[in-house]
Amino acid sequence: MHHHDLLIVGSANADLVVAVDRRPAAGETVLGSDLAVHPGGKGANQAVAAARLGARTALLARVGDDDHGRLLLTSLRAAGVDTAGVLVDEAPTGVALIVVDPGGDNSIVVSQGANARLTPDDIRAAGTLLASAPVVSVQLEIPLATVTEVARALAPGARLVLNPSPPAPLPDEVLAVCDPLIVNEHEACVMLGDSAGERPEDWAPALLALGPRSVVVTLGAAGALVAGPDGCERVPSPRVEPVDTTGAGDAFTAALAWRLGRGDDLPRAAAYAARVGSAAVTRKGAQESYPTAEELPGA
Repeated sequence: MHHHDLLIVGSANADLVVAVDRRPAAGETVLGSDLAVHPGGKGANQAVAAARLGARTALLARVGDDDHGRLLLTSLRAAGVDTAGVLVDEAPTGVALIVVDPGGDNSIVVSQGANARLTPDDIRAAGTLLASAPVVSVQLEIPLATVTEVARALAPGARLVLNPSPPAPLPDEVLAVCDPLIVNEHEACVMLGDSAGERPEDWAPALLALGPRSVVVTLGAAGALVAGPDGCERVPSPRVEPVDTTGAGDAFTAALAWRLGRGDDLPRAAAYAARVGSAAVTRKGAQESYPTAEELPGA
């Protein structure tokens, strides 16, 4: 019997958010709103999103011994996340600098801080935690060597969900255990380079050819495309009025990973995740925007 439904190994950041009328071009200065500070980071976001949906969730991450780190730990615990795997470092907590335009789209710069100190040794020391969940979700806001160690340390029968954000070349041994590899349109094009076609239906088989067991391409308001050995399938997204897209992809990934662990097939898990991601974009912020199961469209 697993102690957790889902283990997230990843980043924990403080999100420093400013709203702008439009995002600046290179060399341009624009005026923005008052600064807002929110708990964030792809790892912490996924952990909170899953826990709010009802998943028994644990996080393996590093934060600093500072106000931002304490903000994150408070948010995680309030959501019901098991924080026994959150290590406290002398380095500052990671920070994401985010500007959001009136349409809800954002641009983000991340200062890794303590996230860069999450090492392969930390993964090896967390064997009990890795054995505690049927699904492990990772991203690339932590060192690639650490992600690789997670892939090597998976418990027998465990499933790895990977969102390569920010995108970077992945070792074959990591790609081989991704089930699924989850990418947005930008990440798909970066991974495929010149071989990328013009349509998601072109990207999915090309991504599968890189080695993952399955692929999900998220398409924002257009839903998602799921692909595996049996072919490709479009999954629609509920229509909503977006307020802030910050962290919506993390909510999608967390929901999908949890539902896969519960036994859903990939299209069914992606359809549920699309409902979660759609609900998240209707509120400001990342973790504050994540719905409970009862708040989902159609719940």
